[in-house]
Amino acid sequence: MPELPEVETVRRGLEESLLGQRISRLITKRADLRFPIPADIQSRTEKKVVISISRKAKFLLITLEDGTIILSHLGMSGRWTIISEDLKSTPGRFAHGGMIGTGEGPHDWVILQFENGTEAVYSDPRRFGFIDVIAPGNEGFHPMLEKLGPDPLPNTLTPDMLNKSLVGRKAPLKASLLNQGIIAGLGNIYVCEALSRARLSPRRRSGTIASERGPTNRIHRLVSSIHDVISEAIDAGGSTLNDYRGVHGEEALGYFPLSFQVYGREGEPCLNEDCSGTVQRYLQSGRSTYSCPTCQR
Repeated sequence: MPELPEVETVRRGLEESLLGQRISRLITKRADLRFPIPADIQSRTEKKVVISISRKAKFLLITLEDGTIILSHLGMSGRWTIISEDLKSTPGRFAHGGMIGTGEGPHDWVILQFENGTEAVYSDPRRFGFIDVIAPGNEGFHPMLEKLGPDPLPNTLTPDMLNKSLVGRKAPLKASLLNQGIIAGLGNIYVCEALSRARLSPRRRSGTIASERGPTNRIHRLVSSIHDVISEAIDAGGSTLNDYRGVHGEEALGYFPLSFQVYGREGEPCLNEDCSGTVQRYLQSGRSTYSCPTCQR
């Protein structure tokens, strides 16, 4: 599943191609994905200029000139492909062999056509993603957005915020960090990596690193690790996972796996300084967790 750095990479690609462009036509190939596509999506978006493309957690927000927002979530296999005249003949392929982003493929569900000839195609083989429309001024009231916590970035997540959220919590630390109401957009891979750098056990009770008197040293260490991991992953283009592709169909998009300290390294030596431990893998709530039991306490 694309995580925040992958979604941010897609956002930047969409922004580069679509900002300032006017939608001439919006085509839907089916009535629903994970949720129904609004029946009036065409009338609410066509003939309007894209003025910004932003991201909140793993959600993409394409804002139009009147304040209307096209909300997109990639789910597990969703992607946006930009097609211009010089790219239509070489659109690229999914890892499993299907065509990507031609506008005529079996999994191409939504097509944004622009007056300059560019097309943005939303493809989703598993249909776990979704497309919605938010009326001007209603972004903060959308059920998918209203309860999200801060992004895990240096300019949004502070030690004080995380400390207040964890005080008294009995849930395992990893579960709390995956809670979108506490931190928005932090996924399984990056939680494992941040906890490794902070030398904190994913199994530790969340409340034991927080204090009502204010952020502890462990909170400061964890927030700093989260900032570093997410910032580095965004700079690296995210993590190349299975059939993930960029908006132009490029295959080797993400290079952050080269920096993994624990994720996918079961049985290998811990890379933390002055640690002779071995990375272990175990399940938490049905998801793989990677950590070093020697230095992560």
